[in-house]
Amino acid sequence: MEFFLDTANIDEIRSANKQGLLDGVTTNPTLLSREGGDWREQAKAICTEVKGPVSLEVVGETAAEMVAEAEDLMKFGQHVVIKIPMTSEGLIATKILSQKGIKTNVTLIFSPLQALLAAKAGATYVSPFVGRLDDIVVEGMELVSQIRTIFDNYGYETKIIVASIRSPLHVLDSALEGADVATIPYKVISSLVKHPLTDKGLAAFNADWAKLTGK
Repeated sequence: MEFFLDTANIDEIRSANKQGLLDGVTTNPTLLSREGGDWREQAKAICTEVKGPVSLEVVGETAAEMVAEAEDLMKFGQHVVIKIPMTSEGLIATKILSQKGIKTNVTLIFSPLQALLAAKAGATYVSPFVGRLDDIVVEGMELVSQIRTIFDNYGYETKIIVASIRSPLHVLDSALEGADVATIPYKVISSLVKHPLTDKGLAAFNADWAKLTGK
């Protein structure tokens, strides 16, 4: 399973990259707005730092607007993936872009049928939002399981990016369900390395070493 970082913060991206944990990055208008400054400069910096897929989102409402924005966003690099909303116009844009050889990530997926439609339109990725479903007392991971089954049933090559991840458990469940990618906030990805028994074991080793060496 690939790890994408769900952020527009260049320091977080560089940190994850140094640890060898970064396969790609997903952004959206909200994440870019949190960083302030010129969003184009932010996007340029991200695309320079990241060698894998970088999702940049369109904001137009019509397919024509989305396609025009997508062609502009592709100027940041060939590894840019165009994030498209799950709407009727978004499906049209996805089909057009896929025919042009431009990779797409259909976002805001909340049902398996939405994911199926996106795959049929030629989406490179679909992004089911598990955390937002959990928030309304719907099992988010069940959606991932259903999408995985449908794609496997019919041989769709569209990859599943589990989004709206809130905890390490979401990451674990994503791996168990066979998701292709988990896009993870920096706070969560940083917590994956931690375990209290690891800390306890290291403390014991250090204490015993101090006894042995007198240091």
